[in-house]
Order: sequence, then C-alpha cells, then structure tokens
Amino acid sequence: MVLLDISTWWQGMDFFSKIFWAIALLFSLLFFVQLIASFAAGDGDESFGDADEYVSGDDGIGYQFFTIRNMIAFFTFFGWAGIAGINGGLSKGFTIALAVAAGSIVVIMMAFLFRSMSKLKQSGTLQLKNAIGQVGETYLFIPASRGGFGKVHVKVQGRLHELQAITDDAEQIATGKLVKVTGIVNDSILLVTSSFS
Repeated sequence: MVLLDISTWWQGMDFFSKIFWAIALLFSLLFFVQLIASFAAGDGDESFGDADEYVSGDDGIGYQFFTIRNMIAFFTFFGWAGIAGINGGLSKGFTIALAVAAGSIVVIMMAFLFRSMSKLKQSGTLQLKNAIGQVGETYLFIPASRGGFGKVHVKVQGRLHELQAITDDAEQIATGKLVKVTGIVNDSILLVTSSFS
C-alpha cells in the first residue's frame, strides 16, 4: 500500500519537480552515508592512512574547494532548496536560483569552517626559532668562541630535544651547565650562552 502511494505521488509530479526530488533524495542518502563514514573512519574525503609520517615538513595544500564532500553537500541543499521553492510557488528561474544559492552558501560555509579549523591544527614539525629564549642544559660540552659543536637538551614546542649548539662565550661550557638559547645558526644549530645577565 505504501509503495502504491509513493508511486502515485511520484507519477503525479511534473518533470521539473521530479528532478529536484531525485537530486534531494539521492544526495541526502549520500550525505548520510558520508556522515556515518566520517564518524566511523575520521574523514570521508581524505586519503587513507596518515601522510604526516611520510612528509613531516609538508603543510599540505589546505582546504580544497572542489571535493566529493562539497559536491554532495551542494547537491543535497540544492535539491531541498529547489523543493522548497517549488512548494513556495516560485517560478522555475527563481527556484533554480534559490537552489544554486543555497548549495553555494553551504559550500562557502564549509570552506570557512574547515579553513578556521585548519588554523587550529598544530604542526609537529620542529621550528628551531621557537627555541630562542629557552633555557636548556648542556649534554656534551660546547667549545669556546665557536670552536666546535656541543649538544644541549632544551624544551621546544612542549617536547625535550637534543640539539647541536655553539657558543660565543670566551670559555667552554661544561656538561650539565644551564644555558640560554640566544639565536639560530645556519637554520639547524643553536647559539647558546651560559651568561644569563
């Protein structure tokens, strides 16, 4: 009986309405499946696995506008807005314009949301500039007046790191002595001093 009612309802619509109903129902189903997949696996639009372990220094290309996720969202809201326009008695032109506007607004809102969320993401890549001003401890003695390299333990970005260091101090800095990071040399070596004055 229910199938007969659905069939009668479908046959009673004009072609224009059928297009919007077909789009709305199909993409709503896809939207629901995508939502379930996102909760189950993390992200429905991303590649499988964790790429960060392969490209630790790569920040990626950020939010992509043309994706399957956005297409599904666009057509879901396109279809339902079109149905609302038809039921509201709008002309075909206004109905299409309303549907396109609704789909576009949703995609733009998603772009803004994901871009805002990506700014909250913290990269695990070590940025040595964040060590400047930090206090650490000498692990291997550091020769005086940039006469060679030593090593220090210093906390950077919330983690303890063992890093190469040199000093401009006139005397070598012994193992186990506290040092302060004053600069970065060649983007990979810390410049430290044992003087805190």
